[in-house]
Amino acid sequence: MTGHHRLEGRVAAITGGSGILGRAMAQTLAEVGVRLALLARTPEKGEAVARDLAALGAEVIYVPCDVLDAASVRAARDVVFTRWGRCDILINAAGGNHPRATTGDEVWSPEAAIGPTFFDLVSEEFFDIVGSNLLGTVIASQVFAEHMAGQHPPGVIVNISSMSASRPMTRVPAYSAAKAGVENFTRWLAVYLAKVGIRVNALAPGFFLTEQNRTLLLDERGQWTQRAQRILDHTPMGRLGQPSDLSGTLLWMIDEEYSGFVTGVTVPVDGGFSAYAGV
Repeated sequence: MTGHHRLEGRVAAITGGSGILGRAMAQTLAEVGVRLALLARTPEKGEAVARDLAALGAEVIYVPCDVLDAASVRAARDVVFTRWGRCDILINAAGGNHPRATTGDEVWSPEAAIGPTFFDLVSEEFFDIVGSNLLGTVIASQVFAEHMAGQHPPGVIVNISSMSASRPMTRVPAYSAAKAGVENFTRWLAVYLAKVGIRVNALAPGFFLTEQNRTLLLDERGQWTQRAQRILDHTPMGRLGQPSDLSGTLLWMIDEEYSGFVTGVTVPVDGGFSAYAGV
């Protein structure tokens, strides 16, 4: 990556850093010299990603962290500040969906229901999805932002939204509600932190194939499901996103030379999905 030399030596904490999108964003930042703390619950995954990035020359550590446990997040923050003395960038990438919080049908028909209906969803699993996506973003922002205030260069928070925030997708009610909350919280926090120099924005990826949505997009033979084909038909660029598609927008959001007067916005990276009315 060129043109972002100002970011070299800065420190980024990435929640969900072992996931597909979290890892891709970490690699993007590593390529411009950002030092990385990957915060994730599963040591095996987090350590593996950290090793891979270190092999590419990144300065990176894995830090165990459960974003729904404030004490765990505070402990992770302390590791980051002990190691580098600061945190310049917080990326809230923890979250995703789960099949147990997904309905079988897009539209309910009591006489011909397929799989679990909305009325079958267990509240604890619904709350888990809302928690990991929304509450995890809130807790990590609370814990890190207080210590990022007044820094120079100024701190930046990047949250992860979704196409489902503004137009809720069928079958994923918990995920849609959570991402709508993330966008609202992004705007609220941007205002709240503006006077201390912290900018807060969100990325809204279009449709990317991840572990959380694999069962919705691929059938047992590895072929596109009917749902996936409709997504492709509604995406003017005619494909799903690749993790690397987030790189340019992420760097723009973080680098104050390019986006220093931008805060409280959500930027779609979706191949035109949100712009297309279907006709």
